[in-house]
This record gives sequence, C-alpha cells and structure tokens, in this order.
Amino acid sequence: MASIPRVAAIYISPGHNYYGHYGQPAGEHRVISVPKIECIAGKGLIGDRYFDHKENYKGQITFFAWETYEDLCRRFGVTDKHPGVFRRNIITCDVDLKLWIGKEFEIQGVLFTGTQESAPCSWMNQAFCEGAEAAMKGRGGLRARILTDGLLKIDNP
Repeated sequence: MASIPRVAAIYISPGHNYYGHYGQPAGEHRVISVPKIECIAGKGLIGDRYFDHKENYKGQITFFAWETYEDLCRRFGVTDKHPGVFRRNIITCDVDLKLWIGKEFEIQGVLFTGTQESAPCSWMNQAFCEGAEAAMKGRGGLRARILTDGLLKIDNP
C-alpha cells in the first residue's frame, strides 16, 4: 500500500444511533457526508456526536478502510449502501489501519494517535447486511485521539 493515505470520504452524525441503545431499537440520527472537517485536539470533530464526549476519549475520531468497504460489498452483493453506514468518520484508502494502533500518524498535517481497533458490533448486521459483523472482525477500523488542530478534506482521486 502507498505510504500516504488518501481521504476518500468524511462522515459525521449529530447523535448516537447505537451507542447506549443496547436492547433497544437503533436511533435515527442520519450520517452526514461532508467535504471537509475541523479536527480539535483532545476534543474531536466539530459537529460530530463524540465531540468533547469525555476527557482523553479514545474515539475522538474513527477511521475505516475503503478497501474493506469494497470487499464487504463484493462479498455480500451489496450495492445500495455507502461506507457511512458503518458510522466511522474518515474513510481512508491505501493504508493498513491496524498498523496505526498504538502509534502516532499524520494525515494532511493533522497529528493523531491510534488507540485501538474500532471493533464491529451486532448493529453492523442491521446497518449493512446480515453477516457484516463477523466479516468485519479484525478490520472494523481504527479509533484515535486527535493531537493537533487542523482541517481534513476529501482528496481528489
């Protein structure tokens, strides 16, 4: 994979659909695709549900690989879902996100530290298709903290 990751898409949501909903129906907060997003060190993404969630929160920003999305679409024959259904913020291309767990990394001049895998949950079966949770094990994305303020924007292909 290339050494410089590309940002393929950016998503935020003003509210939680799954977090805190265990045993209850999912929420109905839509995912919003944006061309750029302001990252605030130690806080998160302006406009996202996890902004200033709690001190030192491990998931101030989340990343998901475009390659995983494409594989899931092929595997399950899904053609009517966009990668935002996984409710991760930044969709990347050309990087193995697992390599960033426990490491500092930079995208478009913004510095992050990878904290842990953004493990898939049972809601993935509802959001994408039956079987998605199992298929995403070990590749559910990356949770990270934001270390410096800055702007991320979608890269042109």
